[in-house]
Amino acid sequence: MPELPEVETIRRGIEPFVLDKRVFRVDLRTSRLRWPITADVQQRLAGQTVQRVERRAKYLLLHTAAGTLLIHLGMSGYLRVLHTSQPPAKHDHADILFEDGVCLRLNDARRFGALLWLEGDPYQHPLLAGLGPEPLSAELDGELLFAKSRGRRLAVKSFIMDSRIVVGVGNIYASEALFCAAIDPARAAGRISRQRYARLAAAIRDVLQQAIAAGGTTLRDFSDQQGRPGYFTQQLQVYGRNGEPCRACGQSIRKIVLGQRASYFCPRCQH
Repeated sequence: MPELPEVETIRRGIEPFVLDKRVFRVDLRTSRLRWPITADVQQRLAGQTVQRVERRAKYLLLHTAAGTLLIHLGMSGYLRVLHTSQPPAKHDHADILFEDGVCLRLNDARRFGALLWLEGDPYQHPLLAGLGPEPLSAELDGELLFAKSRGRRLAVKSFIMDSRIVVGVGNIYASEALFCAAIDPARAAGRISRQRYARLAAAIRDVLQQAIAAGGTTLRDFSDQQGRPGYFTQQLQVYGRNGEPCRACGQSIRKIVLGQRASYFCPRCQH
């Protein structure tokens, strides 16, 4: 699944092409995504000007005066910026056509994505209302993690992947941040000190910023808006490196399963 850095990469990639641009029309080739695309998307979005392009967690928000288009990329979706004359390919389900000839095209092979029209305050929509703070904001710090973790027995990796605690810390980046903070991913969240949570909050921010700068993580199904893969995989310290030597100490990286997710860590560095 595209994680926060991938979605932020796409947001930054499409913004120059759609910001302050007027939508000419919306073409739908199928409405059968995770939630059916309703006629509101075509009717309400056409004629509107995109005033702001935002990311909230793993959702993209295209704000207009009449409402907000919410886009989720699901398991394998991506957006591309093309000319309106470019013919659609397989799994190209929706086009947002702008008056200057630009086409924002949604491709979603597995159809787990979403294209929803929201009116009123978009942050009160059920998909957004219960979300925790953004990991790159000042709101996320060690004090917040420490306070929310008290009495919690679940593994700290599962704790920081809970979007009600903090958004956008997916499986890859949770493993990487815990390595950088020298914390065992299986340790109970409630048994971690305030000082260690301060290190973890900083590590989450640093790892995500590095990934965004590198263009996201190369996953089998992910590429950016121009079709280029991300390159953060080359910098991964533990994720996907089971049995390989730790880059810091030489100990073999281990793989365990936490919350039904593969988790990677160094038993010497993370204790």
